[in-house]
Amino acid sequence: MSTAPRTARGERTKARILASARTAFASLGYHEASIVKITEGAGVAMGTFYLYFPGKAELYHEVVVDLNRQLRNAMRAGSEGATNRLDAERGGFRAYFDFLTDHPEVYPLIREAWFVAPDAMRTHYLRIFEGYAQALAEARSSGEIAVADPEVAAWALMGVGEVVGMRYLSWDANQPPQRMPDDVFEHLMDFITNALLPRGEQA
Repeated sequence: MSTAPRTARGERTKARILASARTAFASLGYHEASIVKITEGAGVAMGTFYLYFPGKAELYHEVVVDLNRQLRNAMRAGSEGATNRLDAERGGFRAYFDFLTDHPEVYPLIREAWFVAPDAMRTHYLRIFEGYAQALAEARSSGEIAVADPEVAAWALMGVGEVVGMRYLSWDANQPPQRMPDDVFEHLMDFITNALLPRGEQA
């Protein structure tokens, strides 16, 4: 949907456009975030914009997909080194919430994508789901966790993480971004532990 840069300079230019668009879309909304405002924010000419993107709709799609890639990379890094599924859950959820703190634009972008870029919204959730469901299925097969259906469990835990993050990290748009409170995080991990562990091993 977009044109791949041919040089390192082109990569940097495209990255600036994506960063400017991410800020503009999140703060102004899709319809008010004009290509003029986006290119001004990126410090590039209108003609340069069209070297990389056919239009604003394609740009919005790529902004969501690019943000999703960054989020998944952060979650993957957060769970690296975990020796069991529960440790991986802890590291992944912590990285997820930290990413939301550092990128408060995630919620407004994904919410609006439902209306202006539904394919990008589905891509966002499906790419998280695919790896998550596979990891839960592997943990179930090894006996680490006990869930009837890893796919349902993945969707359910994704929903829990999203709504808890929304409540404690972006509920009040007038408040500056803050880290997930430790007590809330620990209560959430207790909930996840009890949801995943076999009966008799729950906290």
